[in-house]
Amino acid sequence: MATTQTRSEKLDLRLTPAAKQKLYRAAAAAHRSVSDFVLESALARADETLADRQHFGLDAEQWAAFMDALDAPPRRHERMERLLNEPSIFDRQTST
Repeated sequence: MATTQTRSEKLDLRLTPAAKQKLYRAAAAAHRSVSDFVLESALARADETLADRQHFGLDAEQWAAFMDALDAPPRRHERMERLLNEPSIFDRQTST
């Protein structure tokens, strides 16, 4: 794993013996240290998880539609209004 920063932080991990053996075998198959293999794999998964939460791309037409939707006044939803205005099951008094 090529990096210009020095690794100074540590992350401890508890795992089963079987999981540990699998990581060792996978790292060996990839000709990597276990540390490099786990870090590289975890960072790749983190990038996948965060990708749609950090950036999304739109062409000009999609951007215009997106901006129109943001600028549009909120739509009325009669069923939602009724639901929010009716007493909930928790508001109703029950007789015992």
